[in-house]
Amino acid sequence: MKKSILLASAAAIFAAAPVHAQTESPQTDPAPAATAEEGNFDTNIILVTATRRAEDVQSVPISVSVISGDLVQNAGVDDIRDFSQLAPSLVATTGQSSSNATALSIRGIGTAGDNPGFEPAVGVFIDGVYRARAGVALSELPPVERVEILRGPQGTLFGRNTSAGALSVTTQMPEFDLGGFVEGSYGNFDAFELRGGITGPVNDMIALRLDGIYRQRDGYITDVNSGRDINTIDRYAVRGQGLFENERLTIRIIADYADTDEECCGAVNLVSGPTAGALNLIAGLAGNTGVATGDPEDRIMGITPGRNYNEAVEEWGISAQIDYEFDAFTLTSITAFRDWRSLRNQDIDYSGADRAYRDGYRTGLEDFTQEIRLQGTAFDDRLDWLVGAFYLNETLTLRDTVRFGTQANQYVDALFAFDPAAGFEFFDSFGPSVPEFGQVLLATNPQLAAAAAQNPALFALFNTPLPGNPAGSGQQADNYTVDTEAIALFTHNVIDITDELSLTLGLRWNHEEKDITASLNANVPACGFFADPATAPYSNLILANVPAAFLLACNPTVNSEFNGNYSGGFSDDEFTGTVRLAYQINPDVLVYAAYDRGYKSGGYNLDRAGFDTVLLGGNGPQLTDLQFEAETVDAYEIGLKTNWGREFTFNVAAFYQDFTNYQQLVFSGTSFFVQNVEQTISKGFEIDATIRPVRDLTFQLGYALTDAGFDPSSNLTGTPLAGAEGLQLVNVPRHTLTGAATWTPALTNGLDGLLHVDARFNSSTATSAAGRGITDNEPYGIINARIGLVSSDESWRLEFFVENLLDTYYNVQTFAVPEQTGTFAGYPGAPRLYGISARFGF
Repeated sequence: MKKSILLASAAAIFAAAPVHAQTESPQTDPAPAATAEEGNFDTNIILVTATRRAEDVQSVPISVSVISGDLVQNAGVDDIRDFSQLAPSLVATTGQSSSNATALSIRGIGTAGDNPGFEPAVGVFIDGVYRARAGVALSELPPVERVEILRGPQGTLFGRNTSAGALSVTTQMPEFDLGGFVEGSYGNFDAFELRGGITGPVNDMIALRLDGIYRQRDGYITDVNSGRDINTIDRYAVRGQGLFENERLTIRIIADYADTDEECCGAVNLVSGPTAGALNLIAGLAGNTGVATGDPEDRIMGITPGRNYNEAVEEWGISAQIDYEFDAFTLTSITAFRDWRSLRNQDIDYSGADRAYRDGYRTGLEDFTQEIRLQGTAFDDRLDWLVGAFYLNETLTLRDTVRFGTQANQYVDALFAFDPAAGFEFFDSFGPSVPEFGQVLLATNPQLAAAAAQNPALFALFNTPLPGNPAGSGQQADNYTVDTEAIALFTHNVIDITDELSLTLGLRWNHEEKDITASLNANVPACGFFADPATAPYSNLILANVPAAFLLACNPTVNSEFNGNYSGGFSDDEFTGTVRLAYQINPDVLVYAAYDRGYKSGGYNLDRAGFDTVLLGGNGPQLTDLQFEAETVDAYEIGLKTNWGREFTFNVAAFYQDFTNYQQLVFSGTSFFVQNVEQTISKGFEIDATIRPVRDLTFQLGYALTDAGFDPSSNLTGTPLAGAEGLQLVNVPRHTLTGAATWTPALTNGLDGLLHVDARFNSSTATSAAGRGITDNEPYGIINARIGLVSSDESWRLEFFVENLLDTYYNVQTFAVPEQTGTFAGYPGAPRLYGISARFGF
């Protein structure tokens, strides 16, 4: 792929100052989440930058949920996954890896899967900088100014991979008054957290800020074989900022570093299939428990002793935002670079039997992004125009090593030897008392028996055990590199047709190129039997009788047929845009209608299991086997926004989203791959309201009805998704209700109280496609609470907090365990967590 230098027109954003300083230069400060004039309760205006302009959220014809910095503090938010507790249309899930298998969805649409080649549908932006994967945005959050959750496609202004929506986090900037804080907390599971920050001026034009955090906690899942904790927390992060301001120019530079070293992520057994007996048998030979059965609420699992379950992440980044106010327009430039690397080890058979393990799953991402915007007004401010350009250069590297354990051969033989329908073994684990695989074939298949009678070498081969897969064989190293270069030009214009009627027109041209190189090397002796020249002429007869046996003896994840070097690439061009018509009926009521076109780039499934084996009638490995197509969406929305003296706001939006080539990760029974679904529909409506009966009491309510599924017209016959047409998508509750209440009464002169409660209630939800109706979550709710004392000048606060107050059990994700027919496991949500925290500021 060529490495071009971005040549594009400049662009800008109207970055307004706080409400109480609107007459000052509008480029000096980002809009605060909620700013009120002192002593004026009725002018509590919430400003957002969802259109890259600072506007009152009630005047913007966009569905956007806003979470203030105060609410982030009161709700105990640690990372972006916690925002789903406060926003009904947002769902955050984490599977077998927090770094690679974290998924965000909005309105039922998202990207789930443990594969870095699979990019998100919900874009994450932190201080205007795009984070290329959800896992890259999981580091601990610094002090937050506000969070904007933009619902529906955001392809015009936010660009690539926002086909479902966007999550924009704005952090607190350096200040020109000296200040700082230190905060510590301690809780159950020996949880400890320490945060601190300091900010202040260098002179009247330069201010600095430094924030840091350290956090640790024991795990809440126990390995029954070793007693060690899984799902631990051990991480730290540091972030520095510099701010330069004068009358026309603002420069903000941010640098950060974060490190994570944890045991993650554990899965508990939910349903035991017929293979559980074989696992327990061979695990018992080594004195271990195979499948840890029992009540999932006990949160126990079986891991092979000595197998590493560690996940480590190291990342750093730097960004610079430059805003310059010319006489006629404003220029904004955001330049950023991020380096992110993760290393994961895992016992991937989810049992105490040493069947298979992952000996290092190494992922690296290097992202350089540049965005330039120009923004201004014309025709007596009837036209608010914006033009811009975006450039991304990304290098993704992946090194995978899935290997056989010491009991891999025994497990396969046990499955078939004790199955009355089979009664054979592959690897001679049980000696002459059990016939060999080939012997049973000769005894039951006259055509093979006749051929073997004429061919002594073939006869000998069928009477010989398959060569076993030694411990440590499998993938010696599967290396992938994907280079991505993306360029976009865009414009977004708001036209005031009258004082009450406005029309928004936006258009974005997206161009993306992806180049891939792969070097795959696996050593699996058993695969050689099926490819042996002597048996090759009869492979159809052999495999027609025992296709499942082949997949166990020569799993596609390690199939040496796919060894080799591959290279290729593709490019995408797509136009996205928006058309919005808004009418301000009166100062308190806004109605709007909108059409949005969204886009999510295609890519490669970085897993050799996606190849098509000739041994099962396929065409052999082709790079196109791993490629999936781009996803597009046409979205329609109508909305109503009302506010009544700022004491009560009520908003409602109805939407219909039609996705073409929706990218869905599916499970084949032995491995995962990406499938494009011809048509997927997401429709429903959302309500959010804020009630403030008195100054120190606030209620926030949200409701989402989401009907999302594969359209019945989609042809899914012959795929793992067959039968899912018309059903609700996985991990998408049809009904979601959220609420938060915050009361800060004045107790004495100089002392306030704090009582905060937030809750999320979900209707019944399928948590995996394969386990639909078996592993579903029943309707459940999660309630968090915080109570404390706060000094009136907020110089200190002392609080007691509890998360998951009712200790509700639920599964974040569930799955059919590979190579264990009928067995399902799940990643449980955290149990009740509680503790005490103290904060001191100056």
